[in-house]
Amino acid sequence: MAVIQVERKPLSLAERTYIPQIIGGLKTTLKHFFQPTVTLQYPEQRPEISKNYRGVPTLVKDPNGREKCVSCQLCEFVCPPKAIRITPGEIPADSPHAHVEKAPQAFDIDMLRCIYCGLCQEVCPEEAIWLQNQFSMTGTSRAEMVNNKARLYELGGTLPDQHFKWDKKKAAEEHGNAH
Repeated sequence: MAVIQVERKPLSLAERTYIPQIIGGLKTTLKHFFQPTVTLQYPEQRPEISKNYRGVPTLVKDPNGREKCVSCQLCEFVCPPKAIRITPGEIPADSPHAHVEKAPQAFDIDMLRCIYCGLCQEVCPEEAIWLQNQFSMTGTSRAEMVNNKARLYELGGTLPDQHFKWDKKKAAEEHGNAH
């Protein structure tokens, strides 16, 4: 195996004293010194969030307060880092929402694993999972960073429903029972 010697030119006196590098650094400092500051006093001042920002995934309820999620588990299957865990459950027969197929018994999203890709929102046929524009998720332990069903509904709240699918189904059932 051949060894190739590379000739290096010797440093000049100015290069050995680092004066060109110091002057270059001072020029950069002075250029920024006289510009207005861009520092925000977070959390009182927050940066403007783009309308296309994909934030924290949350669960939402319909205007009637009903859970929109029917435990189809599509979001769990499509999630690349496997951050979503759903335990399907049944709705009690005496519930006013008993005509709905089913609801999640448990729904957890591990925010330490979530990559904010938005696939869960895109695949949801019931529009039950939405990405909120919240970007500041903090916790002091791993357990605090796993959002359970109650926390997901707290973060998501209620969104307007364009379809009222379950109201139409319940009306059709009641109309069918009347005959």
